[in-house]
Amino acid sequence: MIKTLIIDDEPLAAGIVEEFLRSDSRFEILEICQDGFEGLKAIQKHQPNLIFLDVQMPKITGFEMLELLDEPPAVIFTTAFDEYALAAFDAKAIDYLLKPFSKSRFQQALNRFLERYEVEQGGQNSAISSLAEKSQRLVVRVKNEIKIIPVDQVSYFEAADDYVNIVTESGAFLKKMTMKSLEEALSPDRFARIHRSYILNLNEVTRIEPYEKDSYLVFLRNGKKLPVSKTGYSRLRQVLGI
Repeated sequence: MIKTLIIDDEPLAAGIVEEFLRSDSRFEILEICQDGFEGLKAIQKHQPNLIFLDVQMPKITGFEMLELLDEPPAVIFTTAFDEYALAAFDAKAIDYLLKPFSKSRFQQALNRFLERYEVEQGGQNSAISSLAEKSQRLVVRVKNEIKIIPVDQVSYFEAADDYVNIVTESGAFLKKMTMKSLEEALSPDRFARIHRSYILNLNEVTRIEPYEKDSYLVFLRNGKKLPVSKTGYSRLRQVLGI
């Protein structure tokens, strides 16, 4: 059974999702939650495979709820507001259902989830679907706001314990994720892992110089210097054709 939660403060909307979902015996509805805090507790308790999530809810929004999760489950958004669609897909949503939606449209969303779920159950990398298309934007939480950062505006990424520091001309932003997952999500034609702690935007490189034994420094357009490991230097030479 596919463990599922419905998180929506509108009983009628939640009821429609429940009705549509119960027609598919593969899905088990574990709980229906009326706000984001209830949703957090239910996710921690049940570890669902899929959640249906409203955006505008009391106390915290659906996006804020997701930001509080280290490893959020697959998400299908259900909302009456179309302006959140971009942020939803940047949050790696399976689909974005705009209320009121038909059963056929609901089934399309389920089919998208099932395609990914079947790949994961087949033992392949769980990130394969979300990373099938290389990320063009990153979503970070800045205080109580959601900020969307085009990856082209990023100079480099720096490891910071359990976070990644996203450095841009307009400032630096922390996002909880691993360097490995970030490296997999970025286009290798535009970004290179030059060091265990750094992923570099190749368009920012001005020159590379030897530093110490088997190590180098890369100079960026903004004047910043970053260390380059021996392995990172080999990657740079390959992608830059030097």
